[in-house]
Amino acid sequence: MQKLTAEELLIQYAKGRRDFNDVDLSEAYLFEANLPSINFLSSDLSRIHLPYANLSQANLCSTKLQDSELGDAQLYQANLSEANLRGANLSRVNLRFANLQSADLSGANLQGADLYQANLSRCNLTGADLSRANLENASLVDARLAGANLFRAKQADLSNAVTDNATIDPEGYQGAGSS
Repeated sequence: MQKLTAEELLIQYAKGRRDFNDVDLSEAYLFEANLPSINFLSSDLSRIHLPYANLSQANLCSTKLQDSELGDAQLYQANLSEANLRGANLSRVNLRFANLQSADLSGANLQGADLYQANLSRCNLTGADLSRANLENASLVDARLAGANLFRAKQADLSNAVTDNATIDPEGYQGAGSS
């Protein structure tokens, strides 16, 4: 795995490079970075600082993003399938039409996130905070929501999701578990 600094990444991206699969950018600082259509397949971006960044249509499949800061980022149509986003801050992030299938979002902060038509099937959302998130037309088939907070989440269809007695539903009630 090649270790890159934030500066090296930005220089290479500006020169037209888009494929950065299997790179190590852990703990890099990329505030407001504009990186649409970048390919970070199987890369290590753990504890990266990317608030307000544009990663629309990025390939983040199987990427390590645990404990990362992605608040207010643009991840429109991004592929985050099988990504590790444990404990990540994704508050107010745009994940419209994103693929998060089988991603690990346990303990993640998704407060106010826009997940319109996102694919969250088989996603691990155990203990995640989805309060005030937009889940309109999002697929939550077999998504694990044990202990998740969905208070005031919009249009959440939990009929095919796995919940438990600690899950807080959009109306603020704890408990009806379907596990």
